[in-house]
Amino acid sequence: MTSLGEAARAVLLTPDPHDKRRAARALAREWRRGALDHRCDTPMPDQPAWPAVPELLAPSQMPRRRKGGSERGRIAMLHALAHIEFVAIDLAVDLVGRFGGAFPRGFVDDWLGVAADEAMHFALLDRRLRALGSHYGALPAHAGLWEAAAATADDALARLAIVPMVLEARGLDVTPATVDRFRAVGDEASARILSRIYKDEIRHVRAGTVWFGWMCDERGFNVVETWQSLVKSRFRGSLKPPFNDSARRDAGLTQEYYAVIAS
Repeated sequence: MTSLGEAARAVLLTPDPHDKRRAARALAREWRRGALDHRCDTPMPDQPAWPAVPELLAPSQMPRRRKGGSERGRIAMLHALAHIEFVAIDLAVDLVGRFGGAFPRGFVDDWLGVAADEAMHFALLDRRLRALGSHYGALPAHAGLWEAAAATADDALARLAIVPMVLEARGLDVTPATVDRFRAVGDEASARILSRIYKDEIRHVRAGTVWFGWMCDERGFNVVETWQSLVKSRFRGSLKPPFNDSARRDAGLTQEYYAVIAS
């Protein structure tokens, strides 16, 4: 029987975006049907395999996206979101492959479900880009999205604190306004995709919050204080309002976590 760790490593080392998304969904299916041994003793790569395009640029080098509802601007936004979802596949799979052996099966169930969701989100966004005459890889993309994974590769608690509970939670803050902008210019097809992603991301943040709390309980840590300490020590950015308090609350990430450390 192939181990969970071996299967996760194979997904991470798949460079083609469409092969990777199919491999992530296949990994989730294989796990659900009991075809993988719950062992994660295979080393995960420091960096996943990615395609030659899109060109990856530092944040300071990224072209400024124009405000407004032009098709060019909407394509740029959809491309940026597609890249986030593509990297999110690897973030979820790496979390399982790197740390899953130390958690109950429910942890693996949840995070392979997240990986499958991210793969589906990427497919939806790439399909929409193609309908608009573009595709994933046609524009440059943000090079820094893997940094949080590299910075937390030593500790599952830190990874859960930063990736789902900070980075994905930020998506809950900004996505509703993005949906409104697409709807305002009559792009209902894109708005529906982003609304679907938004609903799924609430569940993803909730998975982070639940398993972060579980791990704190196992270690005898105060949940809120530990999260705040990890954000201050492991997150290179800052938490900035506005916050979507209702969506965060639905995900279990209440104001007591972030209100006192927001800048």
